[in-house]
Amino acid sequence: MKNEKSGKLDIKTIDSHLRDIISGYVVKHYNSVHLPRKSSFVKGKTRINYAGRVYDEKEIINLVNSSLDYWLTSGSYAEKLEKQFREFYKSRRFLLVNSGSSANLLMVATLCSNQLKGHLKPGDEIITPAVTFPTTLTPLLQYGLVPVFVDCEVGTYNIDANKIEGALSKRTRAIFVPHTLGNPCDMDVIVGIVKKHKLFLLEDSCDALGAAFDGKLAGTFGYMASLSFYPAHHITMGEGGGVSINNPEMVKIALSIRDWGRDCWCEPGKNNTCGRRFEQQWGELPFGYDHKYVYSNLGYNLKVTDMQAAVGCAQFEKINEFIKKRRKNFQQYYSSLKDLEEFLILPRFNKKAKPSWFGFPITVRNGIKRKSLIEYLEGFNIETRLVFAGNILKQPGFKDIPHRVHGNLKNTDRIMNDTFFLGVYPGLTGEMIGFIVEKIRDFVRAR
Repeated sequence: MKNEKSGKLDIKTIDSHLRDIISGYVVKHYNSVHLPRKSSFVKGKTRINYAGRVYDEKEIINLVNSSLDYWLTSGSYAEKLEKQFREFYKSRRFLLVNSGSSANLLMVATLCSNQLKGHLKPGDEIITPAVTFPTTLTPLLQYGLVPVFVDCEVGTYNIDANKIEGALSKRTRAIFVPHTLGNPCDMDVIVGIVKKHKLFLLEDSCDALGAAFDGKLAGTFGYMASLSFYPAHHITMGEGGGVSINNPEMVKIALSIRDWGRDCWCEPGKNNTCGRRFEQQWGELPFGYDHKYVYSNLGYNLKVTDMQAAVGCAQFEKINEFIKKRRKNFQQYYSSLKDLEEFLILPRFNKKAKPSWFGFPITVRNGIKRKSLIEYLEGFNIETRLVFAGNILKQPGFKDIPHRVHGNLKNTDRIMNDTFFLGVYPGLTGEMIGFIVEKIRDFVRAR
């Protein structure tokens, strides 16, 4: 619209027009610069990564639009993405954070807040597997909690749910389980134990976006669940993560801890949402102390930027497509390697589970050496990964941590020594997976 007095176009019209022009150039740039990365595959020459970002011009358009807004911190895109994930999980609240690691930290910090009825205290025990990612475990240690390690299953690579009850003690307060590589844990057993013993349940769903157990999404069984949006995961914002929260008391606490620990719930850039900003008494602070500077929790700044969220919004629209492709790639590996089970333990999952695969895990046996196999694959530019930390207690940074082990960690050690995984991410083509399978078969035949 033109200003009636000056006859000049108003700022909103100019902004919209210029954004359209810029978006056109973004598309041209994407087609000219980014599409060539999808060049033809050359066996043994083209690098086959285990994971990577998959995107089109929409992510870049969103990113540029967000930069033109120049809001920088969490804003409209973050608000939109939180709403999308809240609806996806049918949760009370979804909070974006700056990484999956921060998501795990936020969950543990929330359970330890003195604002939470029956909150966790130093010395309380948390049941968890020893096959884990470091930053799933680290928050427990930071808050003085004692991890109690239970062995895992070879094949599912999840905690052996049937061993959990035997690991309980008078100090047990929570169970914290990762759905390893997108394969849901046995939630029937775990939820049964949680209800019977009145425990907190946390889910690390960083690998498992879209996975389900008995028709219910992984990440919706416990009080809270974490997600990661690192480039290796199902969708990406570059860096980023999130926490899905199902308990109303925990929503307020988690929001506070994520936002510096402040008591105020105003969104960034807003003031006096409560209408009593200077009209309240807080502890021993003077009456009327600015509510924006009242801190009710030990908190952090864990927020994402709006530019990250802008990328996430475009990625969110591709979730179903990405998950479908991951499952398809998984099935190609499985059907092509099934006749090698004498030498390779292929992945398995609970009959009620519908995994959303992060990778295709393999455990070698009968004379096959993992190190030799993955080095052989690397010689053909095929990238692999181990199952995270293996036995976390064998890692240099964790060797002296306070902990308790229930029974033994025989399978955990087996996974540490003999297991690796292949990529299933949507950027892999059937031709690439076929080549990976071909080289694995060549190696096994030459054993």
